[in-house]
Amino acid sequence: GGPAGRGKFSRRWCVLSDGVLSYYENERAVTPNGEIRAIEIVCLAVPPPDTHGFEHTFEVYTEGERLYLFGLENAELAREWIKCIAKAFVPPLAEDLLARDFERLGRLPYKAGLSLQRAQEGWFSLTGSELHAVFPEGPCEEPLQLRKLQELSIQGDGENQVLVLVERRRTLYIQGERRLDFAGWLGAIQKAAASSGDTLSEQQLGDSDIPVIVYRCVDYITQCGLTSEGIYRKCGQTSKTQRLLESLRQDARSVRLKEGEQHVDDVSSALKRFLRDLPDGLFTRVQRLSWLEASEIEDEEEKVSRYRELLARLPPVNRATVKALVSHLYCVQCFSDTNQMNTHNLAIVFGPTLFQTDGQDYKAGRVVEDLISHYVLVFSVDEEELRKQRDEVTAIVKMRVAGTASGTQHAGDFICTVYLEEKKAEAEQHIKVPAAMTAEELTLEILDRRNVGIREKDYWTCFEVNEREEAERPLHFAEKVLPILHGLGMDSYLVVKKHQAMEAMLLYLASHVGETKHGMMKFREDRSLLGLGLPSGGFHDRYFILNSSCLRLYKEVRSHRPEKEWPIRSLKVYLGVKKKLRPPTCWGFTVVHETEKHEKQQWYLCCETQMELREWFATFLFVQHDGLVWPSEPSRVSRVVPEVRLGSVSLIPLRGSENEMRRSVAAFAADPLSLLRNV
Repeated sequence: GGPAGRGKFSRRWCVLSDGVLSYYENERAVTPNGEIRAIEIVCLAVPPPDTHGFEHTFEVYTEGERLYLFGLENAELAREWIKCIAKAFVPPLAEDLLARDFERLGRLPYKAGLSLQRAQEGWFSLTGSELHAVFPEGPCEEPLQLRKLQELSIQGDGENQVLVLVERRRTLYIQGERRLDFAGWLGAIQKAAASSGDTLSEQQLGDSDIPVIVYRCVDYITQCGLTSEGIYRKCGQTSKTQRLLESLRQDARSVRLKEGEQHVDDVSSALKRFLRDLPDGLFTRVQRLSWLEASEIEDEEEKVSRYRELLARLPPVNRATVKALVSHLYCVQCFSDTNQMNTHNLAIVFGPTLFQTDGQDYKAGRVVEDLISHYVLVFSVDEEELRKQRDEVTAIVKMRVAGTASGTQHAGDFICTVYLEEKKAEAEQHIKVPAAMTAEELTLEILDRRNVGIREKDYWTCFEVNEREEAERPLHFAEKVLPILHGLGMDSYLVVKKHQAMEAMLLYLASHVGETKHGMMKFREDRSLLGLGLPSGGFHDRYFILNSSCLRLYKEVRSHRPEKEWPIRSLKVYLGVKKKLRPPTCWGFTVVHETEKHEKQQWYLCCETQMELREWFATFLFVQHDGLVWPSEPSRVSRVVPEVRLGSVSLIPLRGSENEMRRSVAAFAADPLSLLRNV
């Protein structure tokens, strides 16, 4: 139960020997009052000092749902006992867990990675906000950073509860077989995953080291407040701002900011208050003066390089937060015509907030103004990143304007039509698309609504279909849907269906190390502008080389210099070539290249065989998405079909251990065709 008072303890003489911990009435007694066998111990916990009235205590949980509490006055002695008991019950395979101090240590049934059919027993230790795990099979696991989890939830009911921990590349299910020690683990993990203090690095953190609290507010303002007049200058209601900030500080990950429930000014005030109250400030006490002094450097170039130097010296979380915030303010001032907040006005508000001054020192405002004005240089933002960012916010703002004009939708939500399997009236679904929604989330949402169970090797994917070009493109699972919707022409729509070639592509990638491909393809350029009229010239043989940065076209294999070269990140590759171009084979691509000036060029490629088409396409995906072609985890699939078993996703690990890769490849090598015949 709860903390035991000091009076609940009885003095016992304890002996640990040969894997048995015995306790006696006193040191002269011959027969023990009781004993705990090491093999029955499931968990050893070390609560903070004084939890149970004793300076140092530790708790021993056993298989029979019993809890034994031990207390000592001497810290050294307590450590010694904890170390010896841990050593007695932890098997050699999990010895590494004993190398550091822990708050909890023990074994729990879990499911993870590629083996979701059956639960296995794993060994876990909790140290600060890290959960270390050792699994009976498989390589050494990286510890889970609990404050960086994307999700922490409990599924199931009283008897069979499952704790779900979702990290970027993996999901871990911990099962509550024994109520007592599971409840202890649950509380400890939840506490470790919450923000542990007021400083930046003690907050719950997102993927890129930005505190979730900052990300949530910035995302909401981007969604709903970019065109709000006086954004960040106007203050919200004190009581609402206070309440909002408290809930964000407590557990930002579970706070969902919804329009209509929160006013943009309350959210913007909560963010400013959070930044102003940071104990060490965003620019840290140590560096604060250096930043203010840098703002007085006359020469612009010298000033920018000084800011870059100072930025590099900030702690990682502070650095990431400064970049995220300035990037956001850069977007806000892009709309200063409507929101009246140009760079100077934003600097007046944020200078004193970020440097925690009373507003008398004009230098604080100047630093913020400089960072926004020189955003691209100070933070080395490349063209691609800037373009994506502009596209995203322009899409949001255009939709809001359209929404207000027609009065049909809540601002911030864009409603679109998505088809399931084919374009026909009864297959359409109307769905709200928030800015952060990825293609994978959209797909799962549609399947969930239609109650479609996902079976193993069903690669459900969202496709962008262009009817005029007679081509389609499977969206990458992590791609944001909103900017795509915004760019869809009149002839295009989204459809969710199974990606028939995905398994063959994953097998191909698993058996080919390296990210390059070369070979002959038939090539035809689209000379006409934007596809008006018929393009000139037919298809010709050309030699292509695709590597991690670009696609090069050579006149023939022996050519030394490429005729053309395109950066891989600026290409969109669609499957299919329109019939009226008379493609020489039915295995073709339409490739669209968007230049830096937003001009679109397109051309067509044809392969000799279906397999070749799939290999090229797989390599394209691999290169464009840093090797992550399909989520290696059954991300949220478990929600959709609880009865099948948790998750059902391809067992070809693209980033699995070497053994897993070898096994998959061996099966493929034995009879590669068997897998492709039925695709």
